[in-house]
Amino acid sequence: MRIGCIGLGDIAEKAYLPVLTTLPDTELHLHTRTHETLERIGAQYHLPASRLHRGLDELLAQGLDAAFVHAATAAHPALVTRLIEAGVPTYVDKPLAYELAQARQLVELAEDRGVPLMVGFNRRRAPGYVQCLEQPRDLVLLQKNRHGLPEAARTFVFDDFVHVVDTLRFLVPGTPDEVRVHTRSQDGLLAHVVLQLAGPGFTAIGIMNRVSGSTEEILEISGQDTKRQVLNLSEVIDHKGQPTLRRRGDWTPVVRQRGIEQTVHAFLDAVAAGEELSARDALETHELCERVVQVAEEDAAR
Repeated sequence: MRIGCIGLGDIAEKAYLPVLTTLPDTELHLHTRTHETLERIGAQYHLPASRLHRGLDELLAQGLDAAFVHAATAAHPALVTRLIEAGVPTYVDKPLAYELAQARQLVELAEDRGVPLMVGFNRRRAPGYVQCLEQPRDLVLLQKNRHGLPEAARTFVFDDFVHVVDTLRFLVPGTPDEVRVHTRSQDGLLAHVVLQLAGPGFTAIGIMNRVSGSTEEILEISGQDTKRQVLNLSEVIDHKGQPTLRRRGDWTPVVRQRGIEQTVHAFLDAVAAGEELSARDALETHELCERVVQVAEEDAAR
């Protein structure tokens, strides 16, 4: 399988290249406009010059079987459009686009052309979160906080809080019929947001505080006198009488613990099998994010 990786920034280097470069029976091609980065990473993984491309046209000329897009979010619409029009099954790091209308256009274009399109919500395959589906989930609480990073509402929500939104949608045991959003801005920048989803028999609350004293991700689910906490995707604490702690195994790779390895394999396996892949469900996450942005911008304007 001939695979293209577009964008060689932090997420590609830390999360995806360690997986893509170890896949058997694959030919990996890299593309970025930054010559120094391209040469450095090519040398790091001992890739020949014929697999290093500074132009998108040059990359597409290789006859890709699949592509991974890890460029900046602002570049996603143009890149994904080119890939879909070229008939290349495409995996794009979240989000599809900053604007909901653009995200919708990409999903519809992929469906019209019959080209697989997948958005990288890796937490849906993180073992600690997947295992929560086996537990009662009357109440779902998810916090993903950062330190000293207030930001414009649209980039705050679509680049970061989108993970919280999608994970809540993944974990809730039914379809929400109530959505509430609360935000707080400082000097025109979004500082924190709270999203509440409620439905028959459940409530889910997602929180992000970008002026917190810590960088952390804490999931807590509870119901029927049981509670489970997942700390930073690696430690699982079950509460039923006495707490029981399970830590990530010493030899478990971080990319596996965070669900990235599994997500890459799921995408490529589906492409190899000729399965249909639609980003229609991911679009629902983008729609919720747009709703959060609208509330944040209205609150900041007051």
